Amino acid sequence: MRYSPANYYLPHESPMVMIEKVHLITDEQCICSVQVSKTSVLAPFLNSDYSLSNFYAIELMAQTIGVWNGYYGLMKNSKPVLGMLLGGRSIKTTLQNFPHNCRLMIHTNLVLNDARLANFDCNIMIDEQCVATGKLNVYEPTLSELDQLFGKTRLGEEE
Repeated sequence: MRYSPANYYLPHESPMVMIEKVHLITDEQCICSVQVSKTSVLAPFLNSDYSLSNFYAIELMAQTIGVWNGYYGLMKNSKPVLGMLLGGRSIKTTLQNFPHNCRLMIHTNLVLNDARLANFDCNIMIDEQCVATGKLNVYEPTLSELDQLFGKTRLGEEE
């Protein structure tokens, strides 16, 4: 199946979209990728040697989950909505930095989905090597909860 670019499924705007390509979306899995290079969407976040610090791994995992959620939202005629990362467990990386010119393959696997709360097992691969793993808990707030969080009234006006 052909998918749109990752930014189509996310509510983010550039430069905050950190993944590029969608490879697979199923009921329980999403695989996306991004190239670590000075010409990719990651360019604003790269170190002086054009590598990407490993602390971005959690955001890459979260955005891949966001693609999964956005895809299924669009299937229900909803535009992509903001999700929240509640936390992560067992986050581990084997590299301090993801090297320049590598392709990061981000895999997320649904473990639990209960209404607006979900848990995913995630990993990031370079070639056939797993370089990061983690379990992420995510939440999809209602519009009313987002309004409260960002200090807006139900009509969308500043308080």
